[in-house]
Parts: sequence; structure tokens; C-alpha cells
Amino acid sequence: MAARFVVEADGGSRGNPGPAGYGAVVRDGDTGQIIAEAAEFIGHATNNVAEYKGLIAGLKAARELDPDASVDVRMDSKLVVEQMSGRWKIKHPDMQPLAAEARTILPRSRVTYTWIPRERNKDADRLANEAMDAGKAGRQWEPKQPSKPAVTPVQVAEPPLETAAPKAGWAGEADLGTPTTFVLLRHGETALTPEKRFSGSGGSDPELSEKGRWQAERAAEALAARGSIQAIVASPMRRTRETAETVAARLGLEVRYEDGLREVDFGAWEGLTFAEVQERYPDDLAAWLGSAKAKPTGSTESFTTLTHRAGVARDKILARNPGRTVLVVSHVSPIKTLVRLALGAPPDSLYRMELSAASLCAVQYYADGNASVRLLNDTSHLR
Repeated sequence: MAARFVVEADGGSRGNPGPAGYGAVVRDGDTGQIIAEAAEFIGHATNNVAEYKGLIAGLKAARELDPDASVDVRMDSKLVVEQMSGRWKIKHPDMQPLAAEARTILPRSRVTYTWIPRERNKDADRLANEAMDAGKAGRQWEPKQPSKPAVTPVQVAEPPLETAAPKAGWAGEADLGTPTTFVLLRHGETALTPEKRFSGSGGSDPELSEKGRWQAERAAEALAARGSIQAIVASPMRRTRETAETVAARLGLEVRYEDGLREVDFGAWEGLTFAEVQERYPDDLAAWLGSAKAKPTGSTESFTTLTHRAGVARDKILARNPGRTVLVVSHVSPIKTLVRLALGAPPDSLYRMELSAASLCAVQYYADGNASVRLLNDTSHLR
């Protein structure tokens, strides 16, 4: 299932026209949690131009998180809301190209516009003012949290478990109730797996191989013996669907699909080995290995982007399954990311984890926001 986001955007100009800036936030449509922020000082402009630029930045941030998402835009600018809804004509030449750009970011059928009073748009307004303050000081806006990676002009907020410190309940001072347990199952092998070829969400979407189907059956046997799985959530890609459905048939459960669990889009690297990528795209590969914000050649997605959509998917599953044990069937990168977030480990720790085909990991999430990794890369059921 594609994500549902709320984008709140605003812009301001001190003098109208005058020094101007915009701000935008992206919220998870189910929880209301802010998952991305954008702000920028844009120089000399009008209020309306700044508001449109805030809208564009918010829509782009939502698209980066999930290009298939539906978005509810909420702004306190009656002008922008009515014009983008098609009820008012856009006559001003400065706004016509901005409105046209906004319409190209996501399909019109997946974007709605709602007017809200200014007091309900405080976060976007705050960011716009921060951007203008930064411009007045001769610099660009930067996030206030230094631990969060800077992205210009969009700053994506890390999921809450990224930097959370252990709380009092962790020491047993409070009854935290039954934790929610994720049993993380990587899909079985495809034809590309033993050759160690990049296989993400932008490639051929391969099916399980004969060995991969055997691995899925062994995982189903092991999970049936475990006897605690109460729900199954999976990436919608073919190899994860086939793996999840094999287990679901054995356990008598239905599979719920979550798009945030899909693998990273590896762009031009899809289907290539690491050596082939190193030979053809050495600079891009070096950048990708050196920074979570770098993207594979031709891809629109980095590990930073993956972190946020995987965090949103995690929070959705937790909200729907408090105190339950959920089988999460996914891919190498999303599973490693969930483990990394649970550990509070840095992004480059992804390169220090082994995750075999059809392997099992387990993470428990507690009511105080803490998490505990209970199992990593278990393949005993395959021996």
C-alpha cells in the first residue's frame, strides 16, 4: 500500500516584495508525525511566490519519501489552495510557472488541497521565518538538530529511534507491558541472489528460484513451529510476495502489503555485480559507499530516503499491532535499516551486517520507545 502524507507549507516576505523564505513539513497521514522538513531563503520575492515555493518543496519531499504516495496539502494561503484546486485562474506571470511545476511533481489524482487557518500551520510558518532569519544573517537555513544529516534545501527528519536514549523504563522501573515483536524474514533466493547482483525495486522484479521456494518452505516450517506469529506484513515485490504467501498458507494468515518495505531502487546498477558497477560507475559507487545521502546512478533513492520510509512503515505496523508478534517479509536494505535503527547504530553499519537469503532477525519494541535486537541472520532452519 502506498503511503499517505500531509504536506503543510507556507512562505513569507518581509516587505512583500522583500527578503523571502519558505517552510514545509511532511507528516505521516496516519500518525501525524513530522517525517520531513524543508526550508530555504529565496532572496527578494513576494509572499505568494514564497508560498508556491514552499508548496513545491513540500511535494518534492513527499515524493522523495514515496513516489506513489497520496498527499493532502494544507496551507493557510487561500490563493494557492484555490488556484491549485482549479477554482481560481492564475493570472500573475511569476506564479504561473511555479504552479505548473507543482502540478508535475505528483499526479493530480493523488494530491488534494485544503485551506487551514494560520494557527494550524505553525510548523511551516516557523520554518519559513527561520529561513528568512537565516537569510538576514547572510546564510542559508540549517536544521537546529546537529545530529541530523543536512540536506539542502530539503532536510529529512530521522525516525525517533535513530537517536533516542534509553529511558527509565528500560531499567525495569516501570511495567512496559508486552512488547511488539517484529520477526524479520528476508525473501528466498532469486536467480540474481547467488550471483550477488544488485536487485532493487527498479529492476526486473524477479521471482523466487527453485532454491528460493525451498527456502520459503523451510522458513514456513520454522515459523509454524515457533507458533507465535499473529500477523504478516510484506513488501509488495514479487519475491517477497511469494515468500510471504508461502508462510501465510502454512500459518493460515493473510498478508498485508506495505510499500515502505520494498527494496531500494538501484537505478542503472540493477542486475549488475559489484565489480561491474565499480568498473562502469566508480565515482558514483565511491560516493554511495561514503554517504547515506548518495544515490545509485540514475536512482531517485538514497539510504537516507530508505531510512525514513522504512521508519514510517515500522511505525504503521507498530500502531496496528500493539503487543503482537508480526512477521515482516522484506529485503536486505530495509531489514538492515530496521535493525540499525533499533540499535541506534550509524548509517555505515549497514555495510557491516550479513543478511542471508531467507534468514530471520527479530526486534522487540517497547512502550517507552526503546527497542531490543533479539536475533540476527538466523539460518538454522535452512540446514
